[in-house]
Amino acid sequence: MKKAKNIMFQGTGSSVGKSLLTAAVCRILNNKGYRVAPYKSQNMALNSYITLDGKEMGRAQVVQAECARIEPQVEMNPVLLKPNSDVGCQVILNGKAEFNMNAVEYHAHKAKLTDVVMDAYNMLAESHDIIAIEGAGSPAEINLRDNDIVNMGLAEMVDAPVILIGDIDRGGVFASIYGTIKLLAPEEQARIKGFIINKFRGDVELLKPGIEMIEEKVGVPCLGVIPYQRLVIDDEDSVTERWDEQREGVITIGVVRLRHISNFTDCTVFDMYPDVKVEYYENQRELHRADPDLIVIPGSKNTIDDIVKLRESRLEEEILTKHAAGVPVIGICGGYQILGDEICDPHCVESTVGSIKGLGLLNMRTVLEEEKTTTRVAGHIGADFLNMGLSGSAITGYEIHMGETTPIDDTKSFSTLEDGRFDGAVSADGMVMGTYLHGVFDNDAFREKLIETLKKKKNIAAEGEAVDFKAFKEEQYDLLAETVENNLDMQKLMEIIGV
Repeated sequence: MKKAKNIMFQGTGSSVGKSLLTAAVCRILNNKGYRVAPYKSQNMALNSYITLDGKEMGRAQVVQAECARIEPQVEMNPVLLKPNSDVGCQVILNGKAEFNMNAVEYHAHKAKLTDVVMDAYNMLAESHDIIAIEGAGSPAEINLRDNDIVNMGLAEMVDAPVILIGDIDRGGVFASIYGTIKLLAPEEQARIKGFIINKFRGDVELLKPGIEMIEEKVGVPCLGVIPYQRLVIDDEDSVTERWDEQREGVITIGVVRLRHISNFTDCTVFDMYPDVKVEYYENQRELHRADPDLIVIPGSKNTIDDIVKLRESRLEEEILTKHAAGVPVIGICGGYQILGDEICDPHCVESTVGSIKGLGLLNMRTVLEEEKTTTRVAGHIGADFLNMGLSGSAITGYEIHMGETTPIDDTKSFSTLEDGRFDGAVSADGMVMGTYLHGVFDNDAFREKLIETLKKKKNIAAEGEAVDFKAFKEEQYDLLAETVENNLDMQKLMEIIGV
C-alpha cells in the first residue's frame, strides 16, 4: 500500500509558532484536496482533549485535526506528557495514563517508545496523502539528542524533510536560525529544506537584506515571513501570551491562574466577544485590584498542591472575599474539586498529605483515585446556576480527572448525564457551580445565557445575535490559513513535500 508523503515543522525554540503553522498547512492542503493528518509523536502540555473513543491527546493536535477537517484520533499524538510537579510528569501512551516519571527516568525510557511512535505514524500514513508533523521545543537541544523521538530522530525514522521556524517577535531570529542549524549533525542539516520567519511586525522590505545574508550562511531558502496575527485559537500549553494581554470589555471573566493550570482553553471561547474580557490572576494582589463579574477556577494537574499555593498566595482569601461581595464562581474539573469541603488522597496520587480542606463553597467531598476517567459525555442541566432558567437544557463536554466527587446532604447536581451519572454541583443560592465537564462554555445556549445574565446584573442590555462557536472557529482557521498561504512560497513547499 502506498504510504503518505510528509513534511515536518521544527522550531528554534518553544512557542515559536510550530503548532499554528502546522495547523495552517493542514487547512491549506485540505483546501487543495489532499487527505492530510497532523502528527506530533511526543507532546508536553496540560491542555488536552478526549477523543470519541475516550482517549486523551494534546489540544494542539485537535486544532490541527479540525483544520484538516477530520476527527481527532489519538494516533496524532501517541505520547502525551502532563507535568504534575517541577521534575515529574504523567506519561500517557496511546491515550491512556500509564505511569509517572521524573525527567531523568523518562529520558532513559524514550528508546522503548519507538514502536509506539512508529505504529501510530504508520496507521495515519496508510489512510492519508500527507502527514504534517510538528516537532517539539528545538532540535538543537543537543543534550537530549540521544533517543530523540520527536525532532530530528523522528525525521530520520519517517524520512521527513524539515522546515525550521524562527520567531522574530522575541528577537534574535537570525542568530537562532543560524545557531540551530549549525548545532545539528551534517546529515541532520541536510534534512532542513527551508526556514520560515514567524510573527513579524513591520515592513518586510527592511528584513530582506538579513534574509539574503542568512540564506547564504545556512544554504537553505526562506520560504516566507508570516505576519504577527492575534487569532482566537486554543493554546497548546501554558507558554502563552494570553497571561499578559490587556483587553477592554463591559464584562470581565476572571480566571484563577493555578500553578498546575490545565485545560484553561475552556475559557478561549470568551475571546469571541468584543465586549467580554478575560483576565488571569496569579496572586491576591492581582485579584484584589480587579473587578471580575465571574470567577472561574479551571482545571489542575495537582489539585492538592494548587490549594496549598492558593493559600500561600492569599488567593483563596481573596476569592472568598469577592464571592461574599456577590461575585459568582465556577469551578471546572480540578477547580470543581477545589470548591468543595475536602479532598482526600488515600492512594497518594498527588501528595502524601492524606487530605486537605477545600474552599468550602460547595458542600461535597472528593476522593482521588488511581484510575483516570476520560470520556465524552452528554446530558441535561439540573440545578439552575444564577437562575438562568436552563434546567432541562442539553449540555455536552468531556471528562479528564482522577477523582470521584460526592455531594453531601441535599446539594443539587449541575447536570444528569446520559449514562445515568450525576455531574457537578450548584450551591443552594445558585451563586457557585462546579462541574467535571471541560468544554462547558462551548455549549452555545449555556454560554450565551451566562453572558446575558452577567450583563443583566450590571444593567447592561444584551445586544447582537448569538454566536455559533463552531462556525467562529472555522472562520479563525480559514483566516489563519489565508494569512499563511499569502505569505508562504507554496510552490516551493509543495515541491519539498513531493506533490
